[in-house]
Amino acid sequence: MFAAAIETEGHRCLHFRFRLTSGAMATARGLGCLLTLGRWRRGLGVAPQSRAFVAVVPGVSQVDNKSDFLKKRCHRRHPGILQLSCVRLPQALADAAQLLLLESSMPITEKQVQALTSYLWSRHLPVEPEELQRRAVYLEKKYLENADSSKMEEKLHEAVLRALRKTTYHWQELSYNEGLSLLYMAARLDGGFAAVSRAFHEIQARLPEFQPKTLMDFGSGTGSVTWAAHSTWGQSLREYMCVDSSAAMLELAEKLLKGGSESGVPSVPGVFFRQFLPVSPKASGSVQFDVVVSAFSLSELPSKADRADVVQTLWRKTGHFLILVENGTKAGHSLLMDARDLVLNGKEKSPLDPRPGFVFAPCPHELPCPQMTASKPLACSFSQAYHPIPFSWNKKPKEEKFSMVILARGSPEEATRWPRITQPVLKRPRHVHCHLCCPDGQRQHAVITARRHGRDLYRCARVSSWGDLLPVITPSEPPPSPAQDPPES
Repeated sequence: MFAAAIETEGHRCLHFRFRLTSGAMATARGLGCLLTLGRWRRGLGVAPQSRAFVAVVPGVSQVDNKSDFLKKRCHRRHPGILQLSCVRLPQALADAAQLLLLESSMPITEKQVQALTSYLWSRHLPVEPEELQRRAVYLEKKYLENADSSKMEEKLHEAVLRALRKTTYHWQELSYNEGLSLLYMAARLDGGFAAVSRAFHEIQARLPEFQPKTLMDFGSGTGSVTWAAHSTWGQSLREYMCVDSSAAMLELAEKLLKGGSESGVPSVPGVFFRQFLPVSPKASGSVQFDVVVSAFSLSELPSKADRADVVQTLWRKTGHFLILVENGTKAGHSLLMDARDLVLNGKEKSPLDPRPGFVFAPCPHELPCPQMTASKPLACSFSQAYHPIPFSWNKKPKEEKFSMVILARGSPEEATRWPRITQPVLKRPRHVHCHLCCPDGQRQHAVITARRHGRDLYRCARVSSWGDLLPVITPSEPPPSPAQDPPES
């Protein structure tokens, strides 16, 4: 991992520094720099031989132009561009949502919508029993050191419980009745649609030939995944399986499909509803779906063990892609990384589909997330603009901040391993700042200029945005040294 800086002393020069795994430092200057680059082995779960792999090196890195796209397209349309324009709900869905809200006997106010949105965003994961026990033991020892021995026994238990109540997050399962389901629709239907649309667009843009026929949505809620999938692959999808534990949510989702009534014609054909996720025995085959989605649902499960069971079941039912989406918070990102590692490290193989899994997006690797292992952990999140449902309090376009992970069956060699831009791109005169997640599992802050990196790479970086892939490759072989000692005779 290296840092980049720009210094001005009479004239501007660019210094790139990178750290070798042994801790030694080297400075790269132009084509004559000495580089020690580790070979990247693309096998599943295989780490690079050297942690010194650098994604963007002056005079060495170049645009990945294997398909000769730059002679046929402008830089603004390079194949790493994955940004999606401002998303708008299908008109039939927006009209149905407005109708249901108008006809409801329980009026929904802007204040209620904002309160639920804030609550869902700031929600933490439930504390595991082991962690709760550890905290109780720690508090007990602390009180034993400071408490009066005469009052210790009778008040110790009460004091520990009181301290736990004050310091422990009180997670509660949400019970979605008719009223709360309607409020959730008003608060989250459009934002959830935008986040899932961006995840679907990632697959469609990179694999336009992929045409799924079946989809399963775990924790389907208001049915935003079904609508987004229909907008993306409506011509090929024939079956949508929606699973949600709330009967009220399933009823609301069906009404939205039928234009806000119970007897209308569904806008999306082939949609089926189930209240429970069918758990298939590990030893026997189960029905698979081309695409399996869980959007903002894993965080609603009460324990890590429950989440692990659900993720394993969803993976067994995945034929091609498993898409997991959560809030763009540390809690949401951490939850997704646990699910990612569970699938990648899983040793059990379904007799129906023994193919291993790899990360299709957003990570360009299967190594530990550098955002989580940093000294100050950050959430790997993305942003998608959308037009909200035109309620009285929704006047302007909004941004949905979310985290996602897309897992695919197959081999990592099937995926494009370009660095992912993980923060907004900073465009400055004659240089661009890009924060990248690289194929070696490291973060990089790259300062790209036309003089040092070439016009093509500079222009591609300048037109790229947060969440895009930077189509850059660094040869695994170091460039020849400008001067070599003559061979000994």
